[in-house]
Amino acid sequence: MADCIFCRIAAHEAPATIRYEDGDAVAFDDLGRRAPLHVLVIPRRHVASLAEADAATIGAVGAAAARVARDAGYAERGYRVVTNVGPEAGQSVPHLHFHVLAGRQLGWPPG
Repeated sequence: MADCIFCRIAAHEAPATIRYEDGDAVAFDDLGRRAPLHVLVIPRRHVASLAEADAATIGAVGAAAARVARDAGYAERGYRVVTNVGPEAGQSVPHLHFHVLAGRQLGWPPG
């Protein structure tokens, strides 16, 4: 989708610090970092949110999220993966994205 910033990042048409990528997913640093590790993991193809995603897409993005945390050294210490669905939940970009957060004590409930 031409007007989607995350699609543009996945296509390397917009700047981002890429942490991981494969044929199905791209992971990059979140500019609004909320933890020492705060990476967004997206599917390469445009999917608006988790509500529209199929199992293969969720699996690919989830596996990439786990890899990002493992590669950053947080597999044993712990990390959080979260996605927001829709504006009332805080989704500000209508492209499925998982936030991977780690490196500090994360409270519950989140917000």
